[in-house]
Amino acid sequence: MRSRLANFWETLSSSLWFVPATMTILAFALATASIALDEVIVEKTDWTYGGGPEGAREVLSAIASSMITVAGVAFSVTIVALTLASQQFGPRLLRNFMRDRGNQVVLGTFIATFTYSLIVLRTIRSDEAQFVPHISVTVGIALALASLGVLIYFIHHAAVSIQAREVIAMVAADLTEGINRLFPDTLGHPESVSEQELRPEDARRFEREAMIPCAQTGYLQSIDTDRLMAVAAENDLIFLLPCRPGDFMIEGSKLMQVKPRPDERIFGKIHTCFIVGDERTHLQDIQFTIHQLVEIAVRALSPGINDPITAINCIDRLAAALCRLAQRSMPSAYRYDDHGQLRIVVARPVRFSEMADSAFDLIRQYARSSVAVTLRLLEAITLVAQCVQREEDRAALFNQALMIERGSHDGIPEERDRQKVQERFRQAVLVLQECRREVTSRSAVG
Repeated sequence: MRSRLANFWETLSSSLWFVPATMTILAFALATASIALDEVIVEKTDWTYGGGPEGAREVLSAIASSMITVAGVAFSVTIVALTLASQQFGPRLLRNFMRDRGNQVVLGTFIATFTYSLIVLRTIRSDEAQFVPHISVTVGIALALASLGVLIYFIHHAAVSIQAREVIAMVAADLTEGINRLFPDTLGHPESVSEQELRPEDARRFEREAMIPCAQTGYLQSIDTDRLMAVAAENDLIFLLPCRPGDFMIEGSKLMQVKPRPDERIFGKIHTCFIVGDERTHLQDIQFTIHQLVEIAVRALSPGINDPITAINCIDRLAAALCRLAQRSMPSAYRYDDHGQLRIVVARPVRFSEMADSAFDLIRQYARSSVAVTLRLLEAITLVAQCVQREEDRAALFNQALMIERGSHDGIPEERDRQKVQERFRQAVLVLQECRREVTSRSAVG
């Protein structure tokens, strides 16, 4: 249930309408409350609006008309910013811009002030039963002044938010938050975090058991792990998960295998544990956020943009994330319930080596002719190597460094540049060898 609520909240927070709609409702409530207060306190005070009905109408009409105009301009600026971001950083980053709370609050402020002015405007009467909501008009003027300050903030925020460093920092923050949330994994109670491989005999045990098909086509966004574990425990089942969040699923394809064969009525409960949508999200898919940083770097390396500095910034952020990930426990392939019974077998547990390949492969391939980016890739590997704690992690980094060094032979024509690459490569290998000795010594002591 928590995964489904988190996915629902992510959908709401990524929309441009939720915060403005909420603020509009609050503005309606504020207008109703202030009008009710004006009906109780009829006398004017020194701090409230002191004009008559016509003046109050003109003030509120001016506020309402100016706010709807500014709101239209703000929407236009937002769309332009989204267009520029899509062209420069890639369409997959548009969701991050739409999640920007600053833009949502700015749009909500203008629309809420417009709504408040309209609600108060309709209560002004100039007939025999004259009524001027002095407090409500004063609050409307205060909201207009606040909207002016918000407009100044919006101009600054729009100019800053499309800068490459801000976009990279925003994605890197999502990546850090995802690593802190997902590692170590909490799907059941792993017997041992060192069990990374799915044994072949365990996979063969499921070959003749029931196969549960996927109910719809799309990307697997998240898995309600608590509910899935509860279903397995309640019905004494064991699940084999061949997929994980981020995979593209086709209706009717294998979603999971179950042992022993369950009643088909349980299939519906199992399907509710899997959330499938039209696009990948960062909630349980750490690789998706890595791909966002990689996409920015690859686009920066394209001949049309030719911005290696932006690519280097992405490499620095990826290195920081891999350093953090290298110090975390990788989730086990075997998950147990509260009573120690095996309930879930993950066919493809998350590995550091896979995350390192996702971070470096595309950048390495597109940066073969860029000396600065190639050097920074090797420097990043040297930095991450100082944090690794497992032999398989060290091997993954060594393979990346070796491929970068080989690619430089054909991609970099100048001999002095190749010598710089060789020097960085030797430094990376030296650090990796020291790491290997430390890992070996720790294993011997253990």
